[in-house]
Amino acid sequence: MAGLGRLKRLLLGNPIASKHAHHEKLPKRIALPVFASDALSSVAYATEEIMHIFQHHRALHLLQLTLNLSVAIAILIVIVSISYVQTIYAYPSGGGSYTVAKENLGHKVGKVAGASLLIDYTLTVAVSISAGVAAVVSIAPGTQPYVIPMCLGAIGFITMANLRGAKESGVLFAIPTYAFILMMFGLLIKGAMTPPLPFPQEILDAKANPPEDLIGLAYFFMLARAFAAGCTALTGIEAISNGTGAFKEPVSKNASLTLAVMSLILGTLFVGMSWLGERFHAMPMQYGEEGFKTVSAQIAAAAFGEGHWYFYGIQIATAAILLLAANTAYADFPRLTSIIAKDGYLPRQLNALGDKLVFQNGILTLAVGASILVVAFKGTVTLLVPLYAVGVFLCFTLSQFGMVVHERRNKRPFASVALSFVGGTVTGIVTIIIFVTKFKEGAWLVLIAATGIYWIFGKIRGHYNYLAEALTPEPTDTVPEIKGTVLLLVPRVHRGILQAIAYARTMSRDVRALHVTLDSKSAESIKKDWNQWGGGLPLVILESPYRSFVEPITEYIDQALAEDPDHTITVIVPQAIPKHWYQSLLHNNVAVSLKYALGARKNVVVTNVRYFLS
Repeated sequence: MAGLGRLKRLLLGNPIASKHAHHEKLPKRIALPVFASDALSSVAYATEEIMHIFQHHRALHLLQLTLNLSVAIAILIVIVSISYVQTIYAYPSGGGSYTVAKENLGHKVGKVAGASLLIDYTLTVAVSISAGVAAVVSIAPGTQPYVIPMCLGAIGFITMANLRGAKESGVLFAIPTYAFILMMFGLLIKGAMTPPLPFPQEILDAKANPPEDLIGLAYFFMLARAFAAGCTALTGIEAISNGTGAFKEPVSKNASLTLAVMSLILGTLFVGMSWLGERFHAMPMQYGEEGFKTVSAQIAAAAFGEGHWYFYGIQIATAAILLLAANTAYADFPRLTSIIAKDGYLPRQLNALGDKLVFQNGILTLAVGASILVVAFKGTVTLLVPLYAVGVFLCFTLSQFGMVVHERRNKRPFASVALSFVGGTVTGIVTIIIFVTKFKEGAWLVLIAATGIYWIFGKIRGHYNYLAEALTPEPTDTVPEIKGTVLLLVPRVHRGILQAIAYARTMSRDVRALHVTLDSKSAESIKKDWNQWGGGLPLVILESPYRSFVEPITEYIDQALAEDPDHTITVIVPQAIPKHWYQSLLHNNVAVSLKYALGARKNVVVTNVRYFLS
């Protein structure tokens, strides 16, 4: 165990004392890359997702509508951001949509928001990592067969970084995030100075022969799908309100300023990339296509040239922020699970802070969930994105309407109430559009998953309520008198057994020694040694014809319990502690097997008496 402890310190660093928790709070310059990387990373693929819809409907001649839809989505970003600023000031302790919905719309609605957010954060990691690996494939097409291993490796790296502590991981991820922002603004400037490219033949052909069936409702449905696909740009906006507890004081002011800066950068880059996509007539490509490049890679190649160092710099920065965008989920998912666990809807272990003052159980849970998604969907962004954004927009809607109730209850100005109402109405409409348009593509899976998590919430809370009721002392309860028998396991007589005998005598007058023999001939030597060193305690020898140590002991205990069910039996297992941890591999610890075998039996206790081989 000492060796494992040293390995843990090597990987995760030294533990942080609780009194130093305030030092782990994040200033704005570090909080921006921690909480904004998810939202900002969507700049790399949101435009492309809109274009994919036009391509799917054989409407390449309508790709210029990508910019119009991006502007509409940017306006939605502004509305949602302003509303979340109100949430930050109303709930500075964090919790975001879950807390707002629970306290203003009821626990049932809160559970819906909580389940949706948990799914969304898990998808955030899977989508971000998969998109980042896609950017790597754009630079090095030969890596395409290794997409899944690269995704899993990236999840492992980010998980390890977050287990080292919030501040440490924030500093680590700040440089790639700021590098991406600067390089993307550089791309916008260079793209604006570069002459637009002529229309490619594919678009000219589409203009000359538009699909005849793309009229009326079909045309509207296509636009709705494209709008819903682009709304992935909003995922991550809620992260700051969910994690305000991580900010330095004054919490609300710092968090709201960070949200404002993030939204401004996000809206500008998103619309700018859509404009450049139209200017250079970029078109989405499929994995496996010869010369595969993402839309952002095509834009960079048109602005700088494919062999230019800035082109490679953009791809590296894009890959980095997409991979690190998962860090936003790692910052929020553990905090959210800790809040939900505190309310009794998730296991209490998720509310426990680890050595590095992070919710390590939540971090590990997120890593496992995201890894399963990456493997199941083969690390393909297009397959994962339809599942994305459904949950987060539902949370947007619940949060906005929850704030309407909160603002009215606290008699806030009409403008504040109206803003939240407009935000809730708009995001509610978008939620319906996303769900309907993405239903066949996999959004139904999110509905099933959210329903399952909601059901689990209820079962866990029911269990904790049952425990609280069952374990609460009644006025008539008294401390019971316990009659106990101690069974001391004796593999052979040695110095460690002598110490165990002394300990057993302190526990009860009824102490018996048990020896399981596989060979009746060896029992004589045990009897002889016991007569000399056993201190007068009775020795019971159990034969094991099937060479099992555990089965004869459990049968003996079951027989004793059958004779007196109210009797308490304590089983003492002497355990050798070697000088070096690796030497423990040479020793057989029967206590582990016994605890497993006897765990379901009432009135049975298994304990160890350790002796040190130093």
